[in-house]
Amino acid sequence: MKRFRFSSLMLVLGLLFIYAPMLILVIYSFNASKLVTVWGGWSIKWYVGLMDNTQLMGSVVRSLEIACYTAVAAVALGTLAAFVLTRITRFKGRTLFGGLVTAPLVMPEVITGLSLLLLFVAMAQMIGWPQERGIVTIWIAHTTFCAAYVAVVVSARLRELDLSIEEAAMDLGAKPWKVFFLITIPMIAPSLGAGGMMSFALSLDDLVLASFVSGPGSTTLPMEVFSAVRLGVKPEINAVASLILLAVSLMTFFVWFFSRRAEESRKRAIQQAIEEGAADSWKQPDVRRAQAPEAA
Repeated sequence: MKRFRFSSLMLVLGLLFIYAPMLILVIYSFNASKLVTVWGGWSIKWYVGLMDNTQLMGSVVRSLEIACYTAVAAVALGTLAAFVLTRITRFKGRTLFGGLVTAPLVMPEVITGLSLLLLFVAMAQMIGWPQERGIVTIWIAHTTFCAAYVAVVVSARLRELDLSIEEAAMDLGAKPWKVFFLITIPMIAPSLGAGGMMSFALSLDDLVLASFVSGPGSTTLPMEVFSAVRLGVKPEINAVASLILLAVSLMTFFVWFFSRRAEESRKRAIQQAIEEGAADSWKQPDVRRAQAPEAA
């Protein structure tokens, strides 16, 4: 009989601490009572009522839209910044550039949000853009914040790559931009996917930056939930949070499933190549023995 070790106990307690509140939230999203803390039986009326809550559903769609735009822009900018930091080793201002890239990681979001707000106000006074704060300003703020995370993730992957593959391609006549898109990008694709998912999650979860740079009619889901929680948690909030958990869980499952299938296909291809190589090595001595009498 295996002994229940202390590390296993701490692991179970840690998982319960993380996932028990989520489970309780999902259960209370089916609560028939209007009071969140009072159980009134099972019901799905809060999920049905979400279709009539245009303000809440509008904030959900708006947050998803901004998160998608942020993920794309952050991956593009973060990848370019990581490429510069890892491949261009010597240029003036490299230390300053590296500090500016990673500054959002350590800078408080309040300072970042206030700085961006002052920047947008100054730009509106000088060049007349942006005329009002909204989805575009939130997207710029989130991209500025998330690009730093993408740069760190992608730069770690770029440092591990074998440069001989890229050098061989350029020796064969491939141009640098072609090597970058056809060789480098596929090799760092897992890091790009991880950075994109991280940017999507950070943008969808952000409250502080959006509070500074948003305007009328551009309320995101975290802002909507925060304003509603101050007056008391509504059952619709539990329903929306449960749907988000379901979507994230399904996305994670599909990513794991397709990644596992790709890994199994890769292993089968490697095994097949090894077997074919072994079969060819066995055939070559037989061919040589058959050719020896003819030569004699």
